[in-house]
Amino acid sequence: MSAQIGHLSLADAQAQLQPWTQRAAAITAVEYQQRIDHARALMREQGVDVLLVNAGTSLRYFAGVPWGASERLVALLITASGEPLLVCPAFEEGSLDAVLKIPAGKALWQEHEDPYALVARAMAERGARTLGLDPGAALFIHTGLRAHLDVSAISDAGVIIDGCRMCKSPAELALMQQACDMTLLVHRLAAGIAREGIGTDELVRFIDQAHRALGADNGSTFCIVQFGQATSFPHGIPGVQHLRAGELVLIDTGCTVQGYHSDITRTWIFGTPNAQQQRIWQLEHDAQAAAFAAVRPGVTCASVDDAARAVLEAAGLGPDYCLPGLPHRTGHGCGLAIHEAPYLVRGNATVLRPGMCCSNEPMIVVPGAFGVRLEDHFYVTDAGAQWFTPPSPAIDRPFA
Repeated sequence: MSAQIGHLSLADAQAQLQPWTQRAAAITAVEYQQRIDHARALMREQGVDVLLVNAGTSLRYFAGVPWGASERLVALLITASGEPLLVCPAFEEGSLDAVLKIPAGKALWQEHEDPYALVARAMAERGARTLGLDPGAALFIHTGLRAHLDVSAISDAGVIIDGCRMCKSPAELALMQQACDMTLLVHRLAAGIAREGIGTDELVRFIDQAHRALGADNGSTFCIVQFGQATSFPHGIPGVQHLRAGELVLIDTGCTVQGYHSDITRTWIFGTPNAQQQRIWQLEHDAQAAAFAAVRPGVTCASVDDAARAVLEAAGLGPDYCLPGLPHRTGHGCGLAIHEAPYLVRGNATVLRPGMCCSNEPMIVVPGAFGVRLEDHFYVTDAGAQWFTPPSPAIDRPFA
């Protein structure tokens, strides 16, 4: 066993869990206004008079409102000028006021009323004819709008919303850095308490409690813990496994800080690796490094995926999504959503720009045996890429 695996008692690990002291600053009112101004500029380019932002991560992005979507319409209307308009149930006004971070007018509706009629009325009052709809909005919202607007007046606002959210500001990067730093510490402690016979359920509970103790928004946003053959399933399989010597351990988890996500995976050996485990782990490490080296402003997302696959195919894995090999894309964007644009995947011609943030996780699956995923996130800089967390150096030394 290495000095990083199985060296801590539960009490020793818990003693290292103190509320995080170097906390990133909240998004400022000035930055919220800049986001709205950016959306308006993109709206003009796209010929869109009104942008409807539904409850969810984009509403949090533009207005600071951390609400999930439901069957009741809660949405922000951003028009070419003037204050945005918040459409919401009348009984929710006070709760929304408590979290709203921008000046906004209100269009309140009662339970028996049609909120989409309010949207159409607000558009008419502001002389707006075309509406860009949040791509995260449910079909029933589109259906409701069509009762009052010509279908040709409604367009997909993905270009506008993704155009605003894909490139992170320094404040956003700082919040993501804090979330990543917290999760990396949790990973270190989870590896430290590993012991023969420990259950995946015990590690999941510890990881959630650790995130909470450090001050994450709501504990773990997700947690995958798999041992041995179960690691060959990218998102795991049901049931509790108990750790045995010679098995690989895959832990994929994250948290949020003021809504911004971390998402880190470590795969390491409990005991001594065999030759196949060592070879595949090293190929995974090399593929991750190749993807990172390919990142720079002006290259496409697809080219980063190509770089990782080239390493694996040169070693006889794949090709394409064939197994043994890489069964999915190399990475996904991350921010207020755990998965968001841009995506590092074949065919994606999106050009990388400074501030874009992505995971780098070209997992290798050996069916029926094991899988290895090393996942760290990076952000694009003027010169190339910068890691949020340092990659794993060795199969028995998961932390730099």
